[in-house]
Amino acid sequence: MSIIVALLIFGLLIFFHELGHFLLAKRGGIGVTAFSLGMGPAILKKKIGETEYCLRIFPFGGSCAMVGEDEESDAENAFNKKGVWTRISVVAAGPFFNFVLAFAGSIIMVCAVGVDKPVITEMMEGYPAYEAGVRAGDEIISMNGRNIGVYRDVSMYIQLHQGEAIDLVYERNGERYETTILPKMSEDGYYLMGITGGAYTKCDNPIEVIKYAGCEVGYWIHMVFDSLKMMVTGQVSREDVGGPVRIVSMIGDTYEQSAAISGFAVFINMLNMVIFLSANLGVMNLLPIPALDGGRLFIMLIEVITRKRVPEKVEGYIHMAGFAVLMSLMVLILFNDISLMFFNN
Repeated sequence: MSIIVALLIFGLLIFFHELGHFLLAKRGGIGVTAFSLGMGPAILKKKIGETEYCLRIFPFGGSCAMVGEDEESDAENAFNKKGVWTRISVVAAGPFFNFVLAFAGSIIMVCAVGVDKPVITEMMEGYPAYEAGVRAGDEIISMNGRNIGVYRDVSMYIQLHQGEAIDLVYERNGERYETTILPKMSEDGYYLMGITGGAYTKCDNPIEVIKYAGCEVGYWIHMVFDSLKMMVTGQVSREDVGGPVRIVSMIGDTYEQSAAISGFAVFINMLNMVIFLSANLGVMNLLPIPALDGGRLFIMLIEVITRKRVPEKVEGYIHMAGFAVLMSLMVLILFNDISLMFFNN
């Protein structure tokens, strides 16, 4: 059952991503020849109008095949014949719809369990935050210029910036205060400001729900960028890098643990997975890497700036090379996933 749930989650993420491309392509008058969910041989397919809708055997991946997207075409409804802003909207719609899915999931999450507002609940005497005048009940607004939406932002920032001075902006009774705090090392060997928080509270009105749903998505986006930064700077090892196999395993483990508690726990934890993975997919697809949506958008932005289109053959070679690199990387990640699962247990 846990594997089925994991596959359903992946299918939902991919469906929304490709749905974004599909809807904006249709809106822009671009011909869509096929809309597929999954990869490999088709197990179900039906043609409606110009588009063949397919459900394929492997639930990883998906596609929205458009006329003239990857090859030259003289057809009036070809992707390559449309204006640059139409093409940009179609390509950007995939990641955008992943953020929409994450936001919708966050609204449900905030309504169901509330949110961990960045409000301090307890102080630790002898630590720098107390000495700087910060008190329980204060709401943290920003840390070193980074806006704080939920208390998890506070915890993550301190963890990733151990020992660094923090320019803290906080609010008390409607007034804002600023102070600089140099975290102090605890007995456990971690640098701490000396505050605790993270209690979940219900939101009072729809506007607050929407606000904190946005903060929830922002938290996961921050986490993706922080994780990428840690990978580039070598702060994480290969044991910390997970691909599809480990993600499926993580979803399965979370499902089984939640099922032992209650059906509501299953719903909330699987919804959390959808929010996290959808935001992750949106960010990763916007990276300016050839073959990804971000790589295509980068080339189109060059066209906007220079008012000259990159030759389609050159663009095709760039994306082909990028695709080869991505596939090689996926093989390495898959090997890493399998080796860690079978040789570290």
